[in-house]
Amino acid sequence: MAATLSGHSRLSELGVIRAAGADVVSFLQGQLTQDVALLGSDAARLAAYCNAKGRMQASFIVIKTSPEELLLVCPRDILPAMVKRLSMFVLRAKAKLSDASEEFTLLGLAGSAAAPYAAAPWRRSDAGAAHVVSLYPSAGVPLALWIAPSATPLPPGKELPLQHWQWLMVCSGIALVGQPLFEALVPQMLNYESVGGVNFKKGCYPGQEVVARSQFRGTLKRRAYLVQASAALAAGDEVFHGSDPTQPCGTVAAAAPRPDGSGWDALVSMQVSAAEDGSAGLHANGSTGEAGATLSLLPLPYPLLEDI
Repeated sequence: MAATLSGHSRLSELGVIRAAGADVVSFLQGQLTQDVALLGSDAARLAAYCNAKGRMQASFIVIKTSPEELLLVCPRDILPAMVKRLSMFVLRAKAKLSDASEEFTLLGLAGSAAAPYAAAPWRRSDAGAAHVVSLYPSAGVPLALWIAPSATPLPPGKELPLQHWQWLMVCSGIALVGQPLFEALVPQMLNYESVGGVNFKKGCYPGQEVVARSQFRGTLKRRAYLVQASAALAAGDEVFHGSDPTQPCGTVAAAAPRPDGSGWDALVSMQVSAAEDGSAGLHANGSTGEAGATLSLLPLPYPLLEDI
């Protein structure tokens, strides 16, 4: 099914924060879970912004366009709040954050449209004025993020329905944090440590102690799992296990319908114990199969890092 999907989708749900200034790199280095100080022109970074308790308020795909400018791609529903919040901590640093979404075209490239830029995840290449970031593949289909000034001609290829792109992203096992997941999860609960979203060797950032303790002391009890659902799901929906129908055991991070109409797939941050004991059944948005979608686990498309 995935192999037949090819083309480009306009990513209207994403926006761009421009961070600029002489001190912008050092400022963001102290705010995000990833190392942006060593970020070169041939790479991008998946990064999260956390509160003091290590809970993610947002996540970004970050590229550096010059020594004094970085672009942060994130869900539009969280973008204004992130510009405001990050700006609160600039203080005397020479850095300014602004919403630059209208200045850029964001496209998701899939299949043959992404093939010219296929590389290891988070590698960046330039195509004229466009910056292209290689993403995790989906069922063997290459994916890439196209970031270009708004007047840039679109790349060749047919238009891919946005829902098809969203499904490919779900199946790649990567979800960006927007408003439905605000302060709900630490990075490892979305497997960020296994997909390049956390650097455990960099300096301090908000919530670093909690994130590091979760990793090295074995206190993490939730992970992200790929599931198939019998009915529609949405980010933020709660997931229940049949052994305890009154307490949610997980949260939907991202979901999309299968292109062939055979159901929905979703990425769910869920208690490890519930995922390992599927005998009583998993359901979304209710305590019984009749009240919500039934869920079945699918293999993750990447390995989890057991040791950093």
